[in-house]
Amino acid sequence: MPAARAIRACAVASVALALWPSAPTQAQEGVAGHWEGQIEIPGQPLTVVVDLAESAGEWAGTIDIPAQGAKALPLHRIALGEGSGVTFAIQGVPGDPTFSGHLEHGAIRGQFSQGGGVFPFTLGREAAPQPRRPQEPKAPFPYANEEVQFAAGPVRLAGTLTIPQGQAPFPAVLLISGSGLQNRDQELFGHKPFWVLADHLARAGIAVLRVDDAGAGNSTPHPQPPTTADFAADAAAAVDFLKDDARVSAIGLVGHSEGGAIAPMLASRRADVAFVVLLAAPGVPGAELMRQQNKRIFAAAGIGGEQREVLLGLIDQLFGILTDEDASEVEVRQGVESVIRQQMAANGVPTDRQDAAQVRQAVEQALNPWLRYFLKLDPRPALAATKVPVLALNGDLDVQVDAEQNLDAIAAALNEGGNEDVTVRRLAGLNHLFQPAKTGLVDEYANIETTMAPAVLDLVRDWVLARAGSASGRE
Repeated sequence: MPAARAIRACAVASVALALWPSAPTQAQEGVAGHWEGQIEIPGQPLTVVVDLAESAGEWAGTIDIPAQGAKALPLHRIALGEGSGVTFAIQGVPGDPTFSGHLEHGAIRGQFSQGGGVFPFTLGREAAPQPRRPQEPKAPFPYANEEVQFAAGPVRLAGTLTIPQGQAPFPAVLLISGSGLQNRDQELFGHKPFWVLADHLARAGIAVLRVDDAGAGNSTPHPQPPTTADFAADAAAAVDFLKDDARVSAIGLVGHSEGGAIAPMLASRRADVAFVVLLAAPGVPGAELMRQQNKRIFAAAGIGGEQREVLLGLIDQLFGILTDEDASEVEVRQGVESVIRQQMAANGVPTDRQDAAQVRQAVEQALNPWLRYFLKLDPRPALAATKVPVLALNGDLDVQVDAEQNLDAIAAALNEGGNEDVTVRRLAGLNHLFQPAKTGLVDEYANIETTMAPAVLDLVRDWVLARAGSASGRE
């Protein structure tokens, strides 16, 4: 889901870097500072941004990998060698990916290696080319953007309420983001899909509330690690906020990814939700969804044969351990660590090369309360109890929320509950963010200029207007 906030894949993610050494005096002067460049992966160059600093002989640094949504990851093992070599690695990342290069003529060039793959890279002082974002809204705007804040239990949420021009009241929608902490624009890989969607709807006379997740942007964090239930409570508080605004008439929910599980949770138990739009939403229990997610990712990445079967078997083991209500916490932790180590071995990191700190980090990620809750979350009862109009969309290249698996289940649950206004569309050639894509893999997101396919923006706008009133907001 993006999740992007994408639904978190359970396979161990990997990134880390290392560059081989440069003459101590020359390199010390020439290596410090800001670097940008690319790893030349065939057909899909990966942009990286590196900052290095030296103080009293100690080096420190960070790296950004925009296409993977990674910012300010700490670097370690930064070293300058003889000649013009430089090395550094990302701390706490499985697989120990490595850059081996030399400082020459103001640039660092060499080879990047990880998991058996080796690719050339270049880092320079000039800014790396940034992909265009032609859909990003630009002032002046034919609507008002109001900064808002409101309480949601123990947290305070901040966001933007977009109010159209014309005579109120207006139909309004609350945008609910997917898994992982997102700001109000659901900013992912340089894209701002919720801002693009809000702009499109506001120009048509629909008010939009988009909110920083608790712990992101200007919203305060939950006192304990949150689950989907906590995010649903936050969304309920946002609906209450909209109800108190006299400029708002019918209120609808637009949920993306995990947000598409939250929307029916609210609509099924509140009489003040008038309609629901589900964008790449779950229709099956989390464990089923995430197993299929990994199958799609493996297929799109060309992982097959015995390795695929081993990894899928390990994913099943992991999910079984995390959802076993009879196991003690000690047993769960031990079981998760065993599976993590086997996953790393299956991905090319032998047991004797596995870093203990990296294993611990992966174990803690797997034991996160959000994941354990989501694996057991079944959206079908809430869908069956949702009686208001529902529009459900999914791209057929979505590798995070499989369209066939989830749209069919959503339609079946809504029909079983007797919902008489259900529109389900499987959209060709679109990924999890509703971008036109080739493989649907997350690595494509940053390199695609389109933030959200215009046809999807129009489809959502027209459907909302048909259910919630005219462009002026009168029902």
